[in-house]
Amino acid sequence: MVRWRSGTVQAVRRSWHGAVELEVSTGDGPLRALAYPDLVGSPEPGDRVLLNVGALVMGLGTGGYALVVALPDRLPADPAGDGATRDNGHLVKARYTPLQAIRLGVDEEASPYREVLAAAESIDGMPVVTADLHSALPAILAGVHADRPDARVAYLMTDGGALPAWFSRTLDGLRGHLAGTVTTGQAFGGDLEASTVHTGLLAARHVLHADVTIVAQGPGNLGTGTTWGFSGVALGEAVNAVAVLGGRPVGSLRISDGDGRERHRGVSHHSLTAYGKVALVPADLPVPDGLEPELAALVDAALAPLSGRHRLVRVATGGLDAALRAAPVPLSTMGRKLDQDHGYFLAAAAAGRHAAALLA
Repeated sequence: MVRWRSGTVQAVRRSWHGAVELEVSTGDGPLRALAYPDLVGSPEPGDRVLLNVGALVMGLGTGGYALVVALPDRLPADPAGDGATRDNGHLVKARYTPLQAIRLGVDEEASPYREVLAAAESIDGMPVVTADLHSALPAILAGVHADRPDARVAYLMTDGGALPAWFSRTLDGLRGHLAGTVTTGQAFGGDLEASTVHTGLLAARHVLHADVTIVAQGPGNLGTGTTWGFSGVALGEAVNAVAVLGGRPVGSLRISDGDGRERHRGVSHHSLTAYGKVALVPADLPVPDGLEPELAALVDAALAPLSGRHRLVRVATGGLDAALRAAPVPLSTMGRKLDQDHGYFLAAAAAGRHAAALLA
């Protein structure tokens, strides 16, 4: 059920691409709230707002925000153009929810890229790095650009975490460093919109002209602590899609020396499930050199059963630490910074470095 609150905007705290953070007074006291202007309009001090506070009240991972559902006294105008036609797009995302968004799909009739994508059947051997957490994105990018600073890298955001790409401050900080973002499935708000991972990969290659694409869910995730109950397991299906379209799948391993949960020590059980059970085709699984001996032993033992299906690739890590420290956005995963979970970010950067090597 939705937990509703009504409040009044006291101040605009900050904003980034696609999102505005607010200070809102409610009957329960002050709250931090987040609004997406493309959905609800641009809130200003004094505006009354309707809020969904369910995840906030339950302490779930929404960044500590109440979410603005509407500005009931100052509704935004309809989008420019004739909303009764499909000229501005008819791809519906977050379907059948009260805030479903109608977007222009990259391959639909009104898109300038319709003919390109209608004819596209392959991604031409493009390396595609898959990862189960959004936090791996800047580290993978750092690994690619450490050796190939000129490489065009696209991000394909799946719908396992946040649906609006605008929620991600990481994406805001990477603007200008990425060739662009493609939001797929129910996710929306990217530079391009696609209905499936397959279409998204084709768009990354043939519209954004990416040399490398990174596939990962948006910020946040859904997990129950069980083998199959994690949204990031879908990265195994992304590996399959890459192979179907003639790409080169590169699996970023979720390696940790900082996560206190036993199931994520060494190689996370989620990586073992996604690559060992869901991915049905071979992928390159980069393993970084230079891990602490205890962590390296855990990694080698965990990956041994996967060696029959996938190619385990040892990757030299010289220069990657410096590349990670020079990343254009702060690195953080589950609240842990670079030095608190160095193995995690090093493994992601190693995957990026290997993808860059495949471009040769």
